[in-house]
Amino acid sequence: MDTDFCNVDGARRLKQRIEEYWRDKGYNVDVKLVEAAFVAAMRSARTDVRSDMVNGFPRKARAEDENSSRR
Repeated sequence: MDTDFCNVDGARRLKQRIEEYWRDKGYNVDVKLVEAAFVAAMRSARTDVRSDMVNGFPRKARAEDENSSRR
């Protein structure tokens, strides 16, 4: 199933889509995959997708990141 974002493959695809979306708009986001334990309600293990975004938006634009590293 292509819409299952809780398994490893789906979470990896979602991570890539998020990073590409924001990169195209000029932002760097840090997205990580975190393996979680077995969840009885899901009857499987899950993979969480976590990022450094706040309320769904990146913290800094890529240009701001590059300027701050030069100082």
